[in-house]
Amino acid sequence: MKIIKISEQPLAKNPHGVDVRRAYDNKHALSSVITFQPGEKLIRHITPVDVFFYVLEGKGIIEVGDDRKSVSKDTVIDSPKNIPHCWYNESNSVLRVLVVKVPRPTGDTKLL
Repeated sequence: MKIIKISEQPLAKNPHGVDVRRAYDNKHALSSVITFQPGEKLIRHITPVDVFFYVLEGKGIIEVGDDRKSVSKDTVIDSPKNIPHCWYNESNSVLRVLVVKVPRPTGDTKLL
C-alpha cells in the first residue's frame, strides 16, 4: 500500500503559477490537487487526454469549451480531450480541486 499526504508533496512545475501537487502518477493515469488562492486562475489550455475535476473545497468558475459554470464542493466536472478549459477562483476563500487525467498524457498541454 502506498499512502501519499498531498500537503507533504513538492510543488509541481506548471505555467499557471498556482499550487499543484501530484496525488497519483503511473503509466495509466495522472492526478494532482490544485489549490487556488482568491483571485488565482489557470491559463486557458487544451489537454490531449480526458480530464475530470472533483471540487474538494470552496467555490470556483470552470470553463469547458463555451460553457462557463459556478461550481462548489462535492462537484465532478468532465472535460473531454482537446476541448479548451480553465479554472478561476473569483471567491474570497481557497478553492481546492482534484484533477485526474486518463489515460496518462504522453503529449503536451497546449496553452491558449
